Parts: sequence; C-alpha cells; structure tokens
Amino acid sequence: MENKSQNQVNVTAEVSYIDAQSAPEANRFVFAYKIRLQNNGTEAAKLTHRHWHITDANGKEEEVHGEGVIGKQPYLKPGESFEYSSGTILETPVGAMQGYYDMTSDDGSQFKADIAPFTLSVPGSLH
Repeated sequence: MENKSQNQVNVTAEVSYIDAQSAPEANRFVFAYKIRLQNNGTEAAKLTHRHWHITDANGKEEEVHGEGVIGKQPYLKPGESFEYSSGTILETPVGAMQGYYDMTSDDGSQFKADIAPFTLSVPGSLH
C-alpha cells in the first residue's frame, strides 16, 4: 500500500474557452487547460502515463491514455512543480474532464496522482 506522506502529488487545473477556434454553429467548442502538478510528498516521482475521461453534455465519453504529457515525462523532486497546457474539443458548450497520472517514485513504487473533475464551459452557459 502506498505511503501518502512519501507519494503525494497534487494536481490542479485552470480552463479557458477558445472562442477564436470554436464554431458553435458546427457544434465545435474548443477549450484550453493548464495543469499544475505539485510534489508535496517526501520522495521524488516521475509521471509515466496519463489517463483522461472526457464527457460532454450529451453524455458522449472519450477516454485518452498515453505516455507522459505533451511529449514529456516530468520528474518532480519533493517541493517541485510542473505546468503544461493542452486542450480538447467538445460538441457541446459544457463538459467535464477528470482522470489520473501514473507516477513512479525513486524506490520503484507506483501510485496515482488523481485529477479531480473539472468543468469545461462556454462563458455564460452555466448559471
């Protein structure tokens, strides 16, 4: 079982709607998101894989899995952070994303850094 004090990577997300790349009349809504990983544990860890679950307002689901993020596998020492930006396209003005990163610590143990659900929404589409 993982030791939470050794392996603790917190993930936060910041989302923005990209109006210039969207085409609502064609059901194309483009969102950018910035992810920040912060190693609050006592041991260094490397991000090896990403696992995303994306859902739009129609219930359409997409699973995204792959090695690393944006072509990198960041290595975070205790107290270090890593930020990157990416994006997704939905067919609806509202959706959600969540998931986790597979992490491997220096001692070889593996753990997940959870990505809490966050909302993708066109400004003014939610009350």
